[in-house]
Amino acid sequence: MSECRWQKSSYSVEGSNCLYVAAGERDTIMLRESEQPEVVLSTTRARLRTFIRAAKAGQFDHVTEC
Repeated sequence: MSECRWQKSSYSVEGSNCLYVAAGERDTIMLRESEQPEVVLSTTRARLRTFIRAAKAGQFDHVTEC
């Protein structure tokens, strides 16, 4: 895999807990969090769009931390 060009989310503020995104090969989007940059999640643009819409609609509001 070629070197990724990570971009900090415009919704992240200065300091810790920042979300970074990068375009992968083909239609892949990669995500990582500033506190654990070695952990990278990947998905497609369509799946990420669906996830974001569901989160905005409150479909994950009941999810709690273990």
